[in-house]
Amino acid sequence: MIKQSRYLFILIAAFAFLLSCNPKDRYDWLVKKELEKGIRVDSLFMGIHLGMTDKDFYTHCWELNKQGLIRQSTSNTAVLYKMSELADPVEMNFYPSFYEGRIYEMPVKYRYEGWSPWNKHLSSDSLQLEILKLYKTWYGEDFMEVVHPKRGAAFVKVDGNRRITIFKKDEVEVWAIFTDLLVEKELEEGFPKDDSIGLQESIILNPSEETFDTLE
Repeated sequence: MIKQSRYLFILIAAFAFLLSCNPKDRYDWLVKKELEKGIRVDSLFMGIHLGMTDKDFYTHCWELNKQGLIRQSTSNTAVLYKMSELADPVEMNFYPSFYEGRIYEMPVKYRYEGWSPWNKHLSSDSLQLEILKLYKTWYGEDFMEVVHPKRGAAFVKVDGNRRITIFKKDEVEVWAIFTDLLVEKELEEGFPKDDSIGLQESIILNPSEETFDTLE
């Protein structure tokens, strides 16, 4: 009984600590806690994962293309997947960033195929909630909500070395970005900080219009 009470006290204390923290403190605490576990969580989607070599990525996408699951985007700069997992047809465009020949970040763009200025139910407001709901079934429930002063709600989840960030780019697009925090840390420590390094932390913790401009 004493042991159970002590455990309950620890849980309540931890919960109270999180409630009292500002978003940056909560985020820093979450990252520290997850990295201290010493585990890797590399899975992304469609058999793609953080740490995958560029050669394996291209070979894997070629196989998916032959199966008719994906194709090149209209701009020929990304992979296009026509989603059927949501209530309305959605286009998913993605292409990874590589470090030393391996995937360390995966930006993903979502948009309703039927979007138009007069179809308000197909705006990014609705899409973000649908993507968040879908991601909770894929990656787990515990997304942390933060507020961007201009973009509104954004959502962050950290598991081991993998961070997922979901936010609205504009009234049409929702972005999700998967990042290997260990590689990001290595890049930040080894090179001068630029617009591409620590981008997710800037969006979530110290957002600015300039930060979002770098994603276009």
